[in-house]
Amino acid sequence: MLPDVSDPRKPNPARRSERSRRAVLGAARELVSEVGYAKVSIEAIAARAGVGKQTIYRWWPSKGAVIFDSFLELSEGEGEEGIRLPDTGDLGADLKAVMRATVAEFADPAFEAPIRALNLEIIADPALADAYREKLAGPVDEAKKERLRSAQRAGQLAADADLDLVLEVLYAPLYQRWLHRAGPLTPQYADALVATVLRAFAP
Repeated sequence: MLPDVSDPRKPNPARRSERSRRAVLGAARELVSEVGYAKVSIEAIAARAGVGKQTIYRWWPSKGAVIFDSFLELSEGEGEEGIRLPDTGDLGADLKAVMRATVAEFADPAFEAPIRALNLEIIADPALADAYREKLAGPVDEAKKERLRSAQRAGQLAADADLDLVLEVLYAPLYQRWLHRAGPLTPQYADALVATVLRAFAP
């Protein structure tokens, strides 16, 4: 006779696994914030989450992969709507809103420290770099380019503009300033980047 899987008194392995997965990701985020990326270990994550070390290695190949997924989880459930850029019809205003939010995020110590450490891991780990492009950078860049295409259709951006280049001109100076701690990340700086891009790629 087959077991009655509908009996609510019986443990549900799938539900237990999901609880464990979320506990691991939550523990990873907490530890990175508390002690810094370099001092976090798989053992520490397992102890904080209340799971065995082998449980973590069954789901993730490295510490970097766990940390990456722990931050990726923050945007889970948002789907395409969660990464769509504003489209008010005014490209300048929309880009300023996005870039101001970006510089504020990069200037936030709670975000800055773990993301800086994660970037170092991405440089050293090709598999993690691939996962970053596939799961996060790629979808976000596509959402940005969709907004730029809308601006091209509206005649606010050069019709023949290389959209990958537009994004690089917009974001690369910000990333370099952040990476090298070369200057303040302010709303005024964000607005200046937008103004530069709009002049460079005007129709």
